[in-house]
Amino acid sequence: MTNQRKLVLFIATSLDGYIATEDDSLEWLFKIDGEGDNGYSDFYDTVDTVIMGRRTYDWLLEQETESFPYEGKECYVFSRTLSQNNENVKFFSGDVVDLTNQLRNKEGKSIWVMGGGDLIHSFINEKLVDELIITVSPVLIGKGIPLFKEVDFELELTLKSINRFNQFAELHYEVKR
Repeated sequence: MTNQRKLVLFIATSLDGYIATEDDSLEWLFKIDGEGDNGYSDFYDTVDTVIMGRRTYDWLLEQETESFPYEGKECYVFSRTLSQNNENVKFFSGDVVDLTNQLRNKEGKSIWVMGGGDLIHSFINEKLVDELIITVSPVLIGKGIPLFKEVDFELELTLKSINRFNQFAELHYEVKR
């Protein structure tokens, strides 16, 4: 059990708890003065597997014109409609618990759950997330895609660290088991 890989949520949120506007825009995030890459590279080096939802995948393809941003990482995209794997990703429509158990038991680094909102909720709801690294942006966007949806339980966390990247505050939590 101690050798199992960790499932880590690494994401940015507005101060009022949204990860994107209703139309999937992150413009509010890019307007904020950070520092370097706001801890991204340090985190990125700790993972070798990336899990994302279909809307996040589609958004990435629209933003990244040159190359897939996670080349060299094992990438899974949860999708009910796409199933044709490509050189960058494996599409998955099954159960989050099944995939998580398969990945945890393989050798490797941590597993990054990157978004979006529905996928994050599935992992939180099944109590699969081991750590949360949440970068808070000093902006209120009023409405959008919430970082967390309602759940029927409390999830207790332990604060591991706080980092400041100019105007961003990174909060690193571990889930109490």
